[in-house]
Amino acid sequence: MSKKTISLLGVPTDIGAGHRGAAMGPEALRVANLASRLERRGLTVIDRGNLQGPLNPWLPPVQGYRHLGEVAAWNEAVHTAFHQELQEGYLPIMLGGDHCLAIGSVSAVARYCREQGKKLRVLWLDAHTDFNTAEATPTGNIHGMPVACLCGTGPAELTSIGGSTPATTPDVFRYIGIRSVDEGEKRLVRGANMQVHDMRHIDEIGMKGVMEKALADMDENTHLHVSFDVDFLDPSIAPGVGTTVRGGPDYREAQLCMEMIADSGRMASLDIVELNPAFDKRNSTAKLAVDLVESLFGKSTLIR
Repeated sequence: MSKKTISLLGVPTDIGAGHRGAAMGPEALRVANLASRLERRGLTVIDRGNLQGPLNPWLPPVQGYRHLGEVAAWNEAVHTAFHQELQEGYLPIMLGGDHCLAIGSVSAVARYCREQGKKLRVLWLDAHTDFNTAEATPTGNIHGMPVACLCGTGPAELTSIGGSTPATTPDVFRYIGIRSVDEGEKRLVRGANMQVHDMRHIDEIGMKGVMEKALADMDENTHLHVSFDVDFLDPSIAPGVGTTVRGGPDYREAQLCMEMIADSGRMASLDIVELNPAFDKRNSTAKLAVDLVESLFGKSTLIR
């Protein structure tokens, strides 16, 4: 990986989530010394501060979507800021915030790839597939819908961010760590022919085998975006999320996942989302997330 300058973009909102608290995620990552830990790796880090957007009105869903207007406003802001960083040659890291914000970041990366003639690969590290629709969702929370929106299924306010509908296609995504999918959503994921490496698959062939598949067929012209939902991790090591699901990757599996991404040398943008300090213990989940992000940027036990 070339020693790119890293830019940090805080997005302090829980607008798409079912619990309050992810809005405090960016500050928790800063308190856990994300910038200085990356600088120790020889990287230059610029913290752009926090984006601005509407407050969370905490209202019930309307026609299957909660806070649609506010979610759209936040994602437009993310898209614009993220695209700007990519154009300037930086490696942007979105400090979320809930996972609905990946509509903004991934649509920006997809737009940048179209402009540059690059191929896109998105690793979606998550307990959930986030492929819900207004019809399939049990809650209306848009943090369960970003991949569907990015693939063109959802309200126009979200599917058209970045000026191209769909922003991208199902074949660019590689799901890793999945273990909780709503009933209606299962059919949608299967119908879209998504490449899903769920926890059973990880159990059967190991994290190494899964990551080899997920990272296969990339070349110098591939932009790899990693969307890291902290609930990807087992709650025994990462309690600070609003939607814990037992049976996730343990510390060593998560480290191997991150180290293999680093070894690919292709990661060019990153989301860190769904960190919820309100559910955390002494900021331990933020510290673990920072530790894993260091591994994404090449920290390993030995010089390899």
